[in-house]
Formats: sequence, structure tokens, C-alpha cells
Amino acid sequence: MDPLSSAYDEIAGMYHALWADWYLPAAKPALEKVFFAQVPAGQRILDVCCGSGHVTKELVRRGYQVTGIDASAELIELARRNLPGVDLRVQDARTLRLESRYDAALSTFDSLNHMLTSDDLCRVLVGVHRALEPGGLFVFDMNLQEAYSADVRQWVVRVSDEEVTMVRGLYDERTQKATTELIWFVRAGVGNCWRQHHSAVEERCYEPPEIVRALNSAGFRRIEVMQATDLGMKAELALGRIFVSARS
Repeated sequence: MDPLSSAYDEIAGMYHALWADWYLPAAKPALEKVFFAQVPAGQRILDVCCGSGHVTKELVRRGYQVTGIDASAELIELARRNLPGVDLRVQDARTLRLESRYDAALSTFDSLNHMLTSDDLCRVLVGVHRALEPGGLFVFDMNLQEAYSADVRQWVVRVSDEEVTMVRGLYDERTQKATTELIWFVRAGVGNCWRQHHSAVEERCYEPPEIVRALNSAGFRRIEVMQATDLGMKAELALGRIFVSARS
């Protein structure tokens, strides 16, 4: 397998620690309705863009047979440490290579917004459709322009004795591209030495009609687009977020 490069590799530890208890607690009410209630325990689940395994861990806890894929080798390594024995693979979601078929697939935390072109998004959807059993469920969430436009462009800084994290988001309405800049200082060795890690993660804003067209083109049917707020998701993570459900 050719090595992949991901913007998350440089700040994987920061990502894992910073958002460990952020997305999943907020998203659980929505996931209960659109995914967990629809998919019986024991079924085979594909976790698309699983990151360091925050949601994957919940899938395993609920008794699903899980395969997780992510383009970041560093995030997958963190997931493997926390989920020994789970099938976790370094793969680009645009070029899925899977031997099995799955009963359902899930992609969370606006992971599909990381596809920066319509062609890339379509490639992911085609690959997921191919990986699902006939009638299989695919659920994912995405951010709309409202979510990105709410960004105040100010740094959010967290300081501890061992590390300093800095995060800010930028959004260009003309290109519909969002950039999250992340800087991570970690104490290195003894004394007053610190190691700096820096990355910029890009996302693209898609409108619901474009998402639905891409799903139809990939072969999905019974497509439903739902506002996160209508599904019970609260706090700032629900703003401008939709959940999409479709069947292969």
C-alpha cells in the first residue's frame, strides 16, 4: 500500500485529546434516531473517515462488527491503541479497497466536507455504495454555510502544563472553502523546550441539492436530509449541520 499523507498526521495527538468528549455526546440524540435505531447490533458496519476512533469505540460498545478507515496513519495508530482487535485500516475514502460487504456505513463529524471537489465527493459515495449490501444504510453528517460563516476567525487557546493548543477557522464564501488552522505546542524533554506542530485542514461547503444529486448518481435511493437541530442535537455543533440518510 502506498503511504498516504494527511493534514491530521502532524496534529493527531491534539485532535484525539481535544475532541474526545465533544462531538459524540452532542451527536448521540441524532445518531440514536437515524442510525442506531435502524441498525441491529451484530451487523457489519463501515466507519468511513473514522479518525482516532471516538465514534468507532461507541459502535464497538454497541456490539457492531466494525471496519474503520481513515487516510491519516497517525489517527489510525491512535485508534488501534484504544481499540485492539478492531479492523482499522489506513485508506483514502475516495479509493476504497474492501474485500467484504457491509450492512451499513457511517461517516461523522463532517468528515465528507473534507472532500474538496464534487468529483472527490462522488468517488467516496460510489465506493461506499459498492461496499454496502443491497438496501444497506449510509448515514453521514455535513456542515452547511451557516456553520462555517458562524466562525468568528479568532484563536481559541487552551493551556496546560504540558501543552498549548491553538485553533481558528476561516471561511471563504466565494470558493465555499473552509480552513481550520491548528497549532500545537508540546513540552519536549526537560527544561523549557517545546516542540511545535502546525497544520491546516481544509473543508468544502456543499448545499443539500448537490449532495442529493451526488447520492443519486452513486446509486443511492430513499435519501433523506435532516437538520441536526430537528434530531435533538444541541450546542454549537448543531448549527448549520445536516444528517443525511440513504439506502443502497
